[in-house]
Amino acid sequence: MATSLQAAAAEPAPPGRQRRPPGGETAAGRHGGASLIIAPQWIGDAVMTEPLIRRLAARGEKLTVGALPWVAPVYRAMPQVAEVIEFPFAHGGLQFRERRAIAKRIQGQFERAYVLPNSLKSALLPFLASIPERIGYFGEARVGLLTHRLKNPKNKPPMVAFYSALSGEGGLDADRPQLQMGEADIDKSLSELGVQRGGFYVFAPGAEYGPAKRWPAQHFSELAAQLDKPVMLLGSGKEAALCDEIAAPVNAAKAGQCINFAGRTSLLQALCLIAASKATISNDSGLMHVAAAFGVPQVAIFGSSSPLHTPPLSGKAAVLWLKNDLTYQPPLDCAPCFERECPLGHTRCLNDISAQRVLDGLQQVAPST
Repeated sequence: MATSLQAAAAEPAPPGRQRRPPGGETAAGRHGGASLIIAPQWIGDAVMTEPLIRRLAARGEKLTVGALPWVAPVYRAMPQVAEVIEFPFAHGGLQFRERRAIAKRIQGQFERAYVLPNSLKSALLPFLASIPERIGYFGEARVGLLTHRLKNPKNKPPMVAFYSALSGEGGLDADRPQLQMGEADIDKSLSELGVQRGGFYVFAPGAEYGPAKRWPAQHFSELAAQLDKPVMLLGSGKEAALCDEIAAPVNAAKAGQCINFAGRTSLLQALCLIAASKATISNDSGLMHVAAAFGVPQVAIFGSSSPLHTPPLSGKAAVLWLKNDLTYQPPLDCAPCFERECPLGHTRCLNDISAQRVLDGLQQVAPST
């Protein structure tokens, strides 16, 4: 997969302009200088861009990341990032006036921009700011907005390699995201939330994409009841009811075993909780990638999606995916379907992963659970 990404050539330049390799002459030759990164809008994608950030910083580029507020804390956990600009953009809509205002403010500050999302609107700001080199993938008729364009791979590639390819460098297969959180930040967040380092597990039972990526609440409850330490449930406010459903039967039998923090923490606090946990159990979600990047022991549960596309890249991760289980019958010929809801109505890929199976996975990565 990395070979096809490395070989993706930039579109020929218009007449009169010298053709340059993907990433531009600066990215492939001179290096250094100031670069703007236009970040993805999802937490998991933001984590998976870290190896690209590390590559660019290693060759002397001073990096500023432009990110939406709900992913900005991820980039503050990357020491290679010199500055994070929080964009005041909402989901949907072009918001041209706001983009133009920021473009005017940053004009002349950057030599190049790396546009990580494939949308037209994400490429607008670097264009309006007249940043000389604007690097990204083809997408949404933005040919005139980018100066260096890579072809999108036909199949679903590993996403870390997909982002790292924008560097124009090779050797992408070994890239692994790494996040670093200051000890003072962790201690402060734990104190604010009233929990002890290493004295709890984290459950991240949500998945923004849809129910075909969510392990059943009942299974999470069964697992929580068997653990030797309390469980911190993390998620957005939209997942508070789901977390209540998980916590209620467990706490009825053992008061205080589950604490529902969904919608009650900042992203920084959530990152600190994961970094300080004994282990994290999650679906294929953004917080799964956070745990992997912190090197926290984890069990990652896959249903409609594929760990070949978005795996938790960590030696401390146990991945559960029935598609790969040769003993599971009948085989899951339908997986991965990448659908929000099960097209066949049974969601066997998740329903048939038992709490005991996840507990066994935990024993592999975090013994004595």
